[in-house]
Amino acid sequence: MYFNLPGDIPMPIRELDPKTAYEAATSNQAVLIDVREPREYAAERIHGASLHPLSTFDARALPIDKTREIILHCGSGKRSADALARCQAAGVPITAHVKGGIMAWKQAGLPTIALDPATGAVLDPQRR
Repeated sequence: MYFNLPGDIPMPIRELDPKTAYEAATSNQAVLIDVREPREYAAERIHGASLHPLSTFDARALPIDKTREIILHCGSGKRSADALARCQAAGVPITAHVKGGIMAWKQAGLPTIALDPATGAVLDPQRR
């Protein structure tokens, strides 16, 4: 898949599998950006992901770090692909997202932080 930057320079889009995104994030080579809405993020999120909801998404407000890649994710991959298109339209060089979103992340057995709906307790398998 490709997007076109101003001047018709193709910008390849990378659909990363969850394990690749996890390895990049945990090795400090990437920053994860969650484009879901605040309620979804509060209920369950990927450890270390920053929230930038699609409903108020501004590609120019993303924390661009020239030493680490930005990887977008959402619930299933649809909204993060939309956010990538918005990045392209704004000329922001973000080209990667998690294929299948947080659903694929969980299916791959990767950790998330969630709230227990009965008690409100934070369930974080990385915190011991």
